[in-house]
Amino acid sequence: MKTFIRLLALGVALAAGPSGAARAADAAFERFLAEIRPEAEAAGVSRATFDRETRGLEPDYKLPDLALPGRPATGASKQPEFVSLPADYVKETTIAGLASTGRRLATTHADALARLEERFGVPGDVVLAIWGRETSYGRAADRLDALRVVATQAFVGRRKDQFRNEFILALKILDEGAVKRSEFRSSWAGATGLTQFLPSEYYGHGADLDGDGRVDIWHSVPDALASAAKQLADKGWQPGTPWAIEVRAPAATDCTLGVPDNRRPIGDWVDAGFVPTRGRVLTAAERVEPASLLQPEGARGPAFLTTKNYFVIKEYNFSDLYVLFVGHLADRIGGAERFATPWGATTRLETTGVETVQRHLARLGFYRDKIDGKAGMLTRSAVGAYQKATGAPVDCWPSESVARSLAATP
Repeated sequence: MKTFIRLLALGVALAAGPSGAARAADAAFERFLAEIRPEAEAAGVSRATFDRETRGLEPDYKLPDLALPGRPATGASKQPEFVSLPADYVKETTIAGLASTGRRLATTHADALARLEERFGVPGDVVLAIWGRETSYGRAADRLDALRVVATQAFVGRRKDQFRNEFILALKILDEGAVKRSEFRSSWAGATGLTQFLPSEYYGHGADLDGDGRVDIWHSVPDALASAAKQLADKGWQPGTPWAIEVRAPAATDCTLGVPDNRRPIGDWVDAGFVPTRGRVLTAAERVEPASLLQPEGARGPAFLTTKNYFVIKEYNFSDLYVLFVGHLADRIGGAERFATPWGATTRLETTGVETVQRHLARLGFYRDKIDGKAGMLTRSAVGAYQKATGAPVDCWPSESVARSLAATP
């Protein structure tokens, strides 16, 4: 309650004017740092490090995902994973370029990739693809001060409890000398290093593959790739299993079937008419592997049978488009061809529009998951169920017309 009152006062001051905002922010943030200091010390952060790294530290109110009283929430509405059309996100020219570089890097880092695959069971092509997606193989450098980012998110972010721990662990990273503050850069969400780890992921999944006795995900390619492999392994990666198999769906496919819980052996899907593209012949092990149907554009575009490994990659970034990008890039690094079926959607709702659709679907009893503005499997299936119930054409795609129809439904 006290924290809320202080933040409310901060919001009023921010609305009142710059000078009042600055004074209120400084005072509230200093109190926040004083409150967190004992927790940081209990986690092993020295007093000297805490004082040095927080001296002059200020919140960055320009970051997305903040919730300041008296001001609109700054949601991450422009995250490309959630607002891009599939054809724009999984863009062929981008994939082809990254695949070419990835093949070259697969040769350069062949020894490290072989060792991490033997150690963690994750193919080298997959971790190369994560590196390519996250930082364009280290070429797309993060620009933000990682400590300032996690401190701001812990102070006024929409996920304060989570980032309180990230802030403490970021201080611990600096206390242990794992990276210099000047090189401790991150995205707006606090992910850092070549393969983009939160501080908690650094401590939970960091791996020293180059043998120097320290985990360096900022400068050591072997360590960064091995850490990505360890994270996937820790989350349940199944060696020898494809992440997904592209199929041609029968014309009469019910797109509402595309939900994670609707799992059946890949062979059963194939026997029902979901034919692997480009003449792919399934192994006996693949035929018995459980999979769910994924149609990223509803009834349009490519269709995939997704295995457990698809959802393991999804824990790296909770977006179907992210997994499609990483999985497809990994396949292309390994020599596969582009998707056999072209993308078909031409428009999509942005995050706020999808949130509105989800709220209406929830109100009408079709949707029971989070209201998060992400048009994932459950949202698309709920749209299809609504379309079925109203006699509309069923395509499982949250479009403007669906949004208008829902808004007019009592």
